[in-house]
Amino acid sequence: MPHSSNRTTIVRVLALPVIVSVGFLGWQIPRQDGKAPVSSLPARPGAAPVGSTSYKVPDGAVFVSPSGDDGAQGTRKHPLRTLGRAIGKAPAGGTIVLRGGVYHESVTVPRGKRLTIQSHPREAVWFDGSSRVSGWAAEGDAWVHGGWTARFDSSPTYTPGARPSSDVDFQFVSPRHPMASHPDQLWLDGAPQKQVGSRDEVGPGTFYVDEGGSRLYVGSDPRGHDVRASTLGKAITIDSEGSTLRGIGVRRYATSLPDIATVRATAPKITVENVVVTESATTGLTVVAAHGRVRHVTSSGNGLLGIHANTADDLRLEGVRLDHNNRERFKYSPVSGGFKITRSRKVAVVDSTVADNLGKGLWMDESVYDITITGSRILRNAHHGISLELSAKAVVAGNVISGNAGDGMKVNNTSDVRIWNNSMAGNGRAVFLVQDPRRRDDPGVPGRDPRQKGPDPAMTWRIGKTTVSNNTFADARPDTPCLLCVTDHTGERTAAQMNLTVNGNVYVRPDAANPRTLILWSRHSFADLGRFRTATGQETRGAFLGTATAARTEGDLEDAVAPGADANNAMPLPADIAELLGEPKGTRHIGSFSF
Repeated sequence: MPHSSNRTTIVRVLALPVIVSVGFLGWQIPRQDGKAPVSSLPARPGAAPVGSTSYKVPDGAVFVSPSGDDGAQGTRKHPLRTLGRAIGKAPAGGTIVLRGGVYHESVTVPRGKRLTIQSHPREAVWFDGSSRVSGWAAEGDAWVHGGWTARFDSSPTYTPGARPSSDVDFQFVSPRHPMASHPDQLWLDGAPQKQVGSRDEVGPGTFYVDEGGSRLYVGSDPRGHDVRASTLGKAITIDSEGSTLRGIGVRRYATSLPDIATVRATAPKITVENVVVTESATTGLTVVAAHGRVRHVTSSGNGLLGIHANTADDLRLEGVRLDHNNRERFKYSPVSGGFKITRSRKVAVVDSTVADNLGKGLWMDESVYDITITGSRILRNAHHGISLELSAKAVVAGNVISGNAGDGMKVNNTSDVRIWNNSMAGNGRAVFLVQDPRRRDDPGVPGRDPRQKGPDPAMTWRIGKTTVSNNTFADARPDTPCLLCVTDHTGERTAAQMNLTVNGNVYVRPDAANPRTLILWSRHSFADLGRFRTATGQETRGAFLGTATAARTEGDLEDAVAPGADANNAMPLPADIAELLGEPKGTRHIGSFSF
């Protein structure tokens, strides 16, 4: 749907059910030529289905097949049996082609050996960290398998063998879910079973690993069923600059917290494309080097996190899908949910979906500089949709942020943030700008990038130089204190002293009491937009639309017109943000361009 600066733009304020339908089913617009309708939205983010990609096979490629032989030549007619052998045989700069089937391996691409690893065209390749378990014997109210020798590090921290932090804020594991950091996993006919910590706790739907006795217990009758348990911890580590991994699926690895992730990009300029990672005990993918490219990746149903990154300068995530992560129910902080990155410069998340994660959706924390989040859907996460913390310089534009149990967007001790043309509905606070007492020059406070000598001059850790324009703020969750909230817990500055610009936003609430405060402006609260405008000089173009315009069903989409708000209410798009969104400079539009 085109937009221009010289025509009125209809403003659509969407309630959560509409956003859910649009995000997952796609909204079709009729074509004027009578042909089949085309979607108004980009293709659904995430990896192509495993087995559907068709990458070109170059001359000289090394072939691997589950039916191959590691003593073979590695040709199409005489493939090798394992990826590990192929990595050793392939020349630097070469390509390894995996034929369809299941591989049970843990491999590393060594430093100095740039490789492309890809699936054969139209063949489904899965790396599976589990093994079939048979030979069960009844024992009381459970069944036992003897001689179980799989062992994994259960340290509840990223440091091998370490005890939990003494600081409760940095403890990964909640007392309510004490087995979260134990990577052991077991499935009965594909259904995951819950790990318990003792033989006495074993019951239907659970399993227990008796390491001292080398026994594996299940509480549901395994006879006549397919029982699988994880026997490998890591899948693929790429430690050679410029390598590529594409077109495969990875599942069921018992990755420990110290191992960080099942698929690991540990060298610069790694590309991971059309890869599915699922049912990892902790995190699907990690990037810990510069210039990483993660394109059309799905990281779903993992124990802790979809994607982790650290010291990953110039990282770009494009068309990724991160959903239903943290199934082991780690604490929401310090790490869990969709994506968390720390100590990195120049990071972009574009055209992606981050949904239904038990934790934050997107979390940029501890000295992330130059952030771009555009064209994405951040939906129904159990904590904040987007969190920017102890960081600086960010553009968050053209996103749909809806149904998150925490705030739509929380900006904590982060400066130079530009929040433009986002559609936010059904969250707690739509936007929460908050300053706390942490200071970058306090050596006792974690969060600085150790690569910087002393406090980073680009990181003030102070709210300031922030613009909030052309967003829709609608239908906050019950008991939310305000839609747009600015708070300084140090008491040092008023909102007026924080160098904030708020203009061209549209506010909708279901009734006058929800939330009673439309805008909290540090030490002052405003229930009325007009009074806020008069008192502060902000929101000269903003509009309060009441409640009658919120669309409740997908069928209401075309009729969800916000009277009194049109292109004249919007601020013209700055050139750089317009370029990021693919719109003409100066375009006036309220909310995301997805609708």
